[in-house]
Amino acid sequence: MDIGIGLPATIPGTPGTRIVQWARAAEDRGFSTLGVIDRLVYGNCEPLVTLGAAAAVTEQIRLMTSILLVPFRGNAALLAKQAATVNHLSGGRLVLGMAIGGYEDDYAASGVPFSGRGRRFDAMLDEMTRIWAGEPRGAAGAIGPQPGVPPARLVFGGHGERPFARVAARGAGWIAGSRGVDAFREGARAVRQAWARHGRDGEPRLMAQPYFALGPRARADAESFLLDHYAVEGWDADKVASLALTDATAIRDAVAAYEEAGCDELILFPCNPDPDQVHLLADALRGGRPVGGVNG
Repeated sequence: MDIGIGLPATIPGTPGTRIVQWARAAEDRGFSTLGVIDRLVYGNCEPLVTLGAAAAVTEQIRLMTSILLVPFRGNAALLAKQAATVNHLSGGRLVLGMAIGGYEDDYAASGVPFSGRGRRFDAMLDEMTRIWAGEPRGAAGAIGPQPGVPPARLVFGGHGERPFARVAARGAGWIAGSRGVDAFREGARAVRQAWARHGRDGEPRLMAQPYFALGPRARADAESFLLDHYAVEGWDADKVASLALTDATAIRDAVAAYEEAGCDELILFPCNPDPDQVHLLADALRGGRPVGGVNG
């Protein structure tokens, strides 16, 4: 199982210099992927812009939106170009994870209706896929840069029949949220079933993204960030915070549990933006040796 790490771009107030330093450290320690989480109405950095910065200071590590909330962005052609640009600048390292999102304030702030977002997502995917395939759009031909984002680099999030069918019909894999290994196991089973119903060869790539914090203030750091970030969910924020991994034993146990459940890649997201967290996590996982699993 590959082990990736999230960028602290989700944590409000994190300086850009720390995000860049974090990206360099993650590649140096051998993590497989740098992930970014999306929200509009929050103090986080925009995911694709953040990955563009990470692309400039790294060479091998995968860059993943985990996940990008597509429907409230509205303009499929512009989004296709932005994603293709990150993929181009990074030498083909972008993994585009996408979903519809579940927070109404993100949609209200963007002026896009919350209802019908699933249908809008599918229509935008159709348009982006045609653009990435090089279909002409004007006097100059296709929207570039070409090639865009290949289907093998598309993954989807979300739970339910429609999201799972989207994985099977249009993507290469599925990423679970931060609700624990049991939720991952249940979703993974449904994704595999949808994959088989669609007659797909091989296996879907299955991922998850728990939160972590390490050090003497680990539990306090986890609660401070997660109770704020998930406050929009009310009491569910407490559940997310309670699942944060806050010591080396919990991290190793979680890695073993996710691997046993069939997870192909675990992307651990930080609750503390200090770049020392990269090294603490790598040491917790491998006793100070490189994490491994870089498969650009």
